Order: sequence, then C-alpha cells, then structure tokens
Amino acid sequence: MLQAIDLTKHLTKQTYKHELLRAQLQLRQLAYQLYLDKRTLVVVYEGLDAAGKSSNIKRLAEKLDPRGYEIFSIDPPEGEDAQHHHLWRFWRDLKPPDSKQILIFNRSWYRRVLEDRVEGILPKSVWRRAYRDIVEFEQQLVEFGIIVTKFWLHISPEEQLIRLEARRATAHKAWKITEETWQVRQKWEQYEAAAEDMLLRTSTVLAPWTIIESNDKYHARVRTASALVAQLTRALNFQPDDPLKAAKH
Repeated sequence: MLQAIDLTKHLTKQTYKHELLRAQLQLRQLAYQLYLDKRTLVVVYEGLDAAGKSSNIKRLAEKLDPRGYEIFSIDPPEGEDAQHHHLWRFWRDLKPPDSKQILIFNRSWYRRVLEDRVEGILPKSVWRRAYRDIVEFEQQLVEFGIIVTKFWLHISPEEQLIRLEARRATAHKAWKITEETWQVRQKWEQYEAAAEDMLLRTSTVLAPWTIIESNDKYHARVRTASALVAQLTRALNFQPDDPLKAAKH
C-alpha cells in the first residue's frame, strides 16, 4: 500500500504560501468553533525519522490561539508511566475542552505497534493485542465527543537519507542524529511493514488514517492542514469562510 503512494507530488513556493495561509486561517475559525461547542480535537502525527512531523505541526499550529492547543512529544514510557497500561499516560493527557481544545501528539500510542514491534521490545502476543486496545481506546474517545484525526507522513528512503545528511551537516540540527537513527534506518522494510499493518488494522470509520505524501514538505504541510479543515468542517457541521476569497472583494 505505502509503496503505491505518489511521492512526486509537490507545490511551488508561491502556491504553498497562498494555500497554507488559507488553511491556517480556516483552522483558526474551526478552533474557535471547537471552543464554542466545547469539543476536543486530538491530532496524531506518525511517520519515520525525518518525515517532517515537527515542521508540519509548527505550521499547523502557527496561527492558532496558543491558549487553545497543546503539543505532546512522546518518548518511550519511563518511571510511573512504564508501570501502567500503555494507554494510561494518554488518558491522563486528555483535558476537558474548556482547558485546551486541540491536543497534538508528535508520535503517540502507536509506538506499541511500530518501534516496540520492530525493535523486539515486546513479544508478538503483546503488540498484536495493542491493535484492539488502540481501536477501542479511540472509539471511546469519539463516543465521548472527541474528534480524532491521524496523519501518517510518508517519505521515501532516498528522501530520508537526504534529510538526515542535511541534519548532520547543520549545527543546530545535528543533535537530532544519533547512532539509533542509523540503526533504525537499516530496518526500513520492517518499519514499513509494521506501518502498513498499523494503517490497515487501526483505520476505522470513527478514527481514519490520512496518508500524507511528504517527500515535498510544502505539499505535505498544505495537504495536512487542508485535510484537517475538511475533517473538522464535517465533524462540527460548520463551514469556515474562505478568508483569502473575502479579501479580494
């Protein structure tokens, strides 16, 4: 499935700036509607190293009211988190809608069926059971009124290598490169197979996955923001104005 994704899609810089601004301003309207409706939006970002998750999140949240969203960067569980069920810490992060309307997860509960699976951290019986746990978890969120949207940012191994080499050569980004980064890259096929299983087993009507073609960061950012606008428009039954169209009149 992932090998069939068209990674040649791209945008010019001019089109990127125009379309990203449109989506950002519409997301701001939709975020306010979330506040009025007292609803919560959960946005999950997954993808291999250097897929562009952090920069994508930055643009997604750029024009939102900072009082209305929170970003969680998820690392392996430690301390108390490691002593509980793997979803426990995520239940704890969910807040009432009068606190933060938008919760963005840079990596998430899907670690269980990606890193933990490929790296052999857990036996097969445990990570396979996680598919059911996750589907039921997300179903409970939706039944509680939470909107769940999930993005898989997909890149080619060739593009990943270009980005990793660029990071290593850039002083303020070099810290992102570790020995583990290169070890994970050697397991590209295993991670891709795990990602395909994850997408097939956990994409549901209530919480579907959207695969984002991410070799071109401009395209990926606009595609993600536009997809979120469309999903929120349907979920909230609220059509945001087109701010750029209005500005021309």
